[in-house]
Amino acid sequence: MTQIINVIIPAFNEEDSIAHVIHEIPDIVSEIIVVNNNSTDNTEYVSEKAGATVLREERKGYGYACLKGMQYIASKDVKPDIVVFLDGDYSDYPSELIYIVSPIIEKDIDFVVGSRVKRLREPGSMTFPQIFGNWLATGLMKLFFKANFTDLGPFRAIKYNKLLALEMVDKTYGWTVEMQLKVLKKCYSYVEVPVQYKKRIGVSKVSGTIKGAIFAGVKILIWIFKYSFR
Repeated sequence: MTQIINVIIPAFNEEDSIAHVIHEIPDIVSEIIVVNNNSTDNTEYVSEKAGATVLREERKGYGYACLKGMQYIASKDVKPDIVVFLDGDYSDYPSELIYIVSPIIEKDIDFVVGSRVKRLREPGSMTFPQIFGNWLATGLMKLFFKANFTDLGPFRAIKYNKLLALEMVDKTYGWTVEMQLKVLKKCYSYVEVPVQYKKRIGVSKVSGTIKGAIFAGVKILIWIFKYSFR
């Protein structure tokens, strides 16, 4: 049975990278949804020209953009079986989406994270705050929940019905860790798939700034301790 796959790409000022991302997404995907997160450049125009469905979310925040994409999917007559989340900065290899969804299609796994393992990362592609934040967050999840996660990688796939059941709420930096914590709480099956990772096009809006790195780190820790002592 053919699986219907939708991709959600949050995008803020990614006019130089977004077309590369869209063009390299495999043909097995039914619809590519770019959520223009209040960009001030030509992200929207470039995304539409590249063939994506483009939505607008004027409230800045990664979680806001993801929730807008989910809201759109919920309004469709035909719902997907799988939803993939992918960044618009071209740091991931969109062609590896095939490997990300494979455990869901072939082994009925609920949730898959693309793990940016060191041996597959381009030198300098992840900043120190990203590396340290991943180490700390996944270490705490292992300590409190006996989890096997090694990364909070944004390249991820989940069964659509399972995604809805998570009742995601985070509007900003905590989206990825919220999803993984709720997956653990609900005892979903999950795996990590090693993925390649390269230097992004442009400057990161989170790890590329001191303010963004601090806020992201605080938000991640809040989610972890919130669930640890619930």
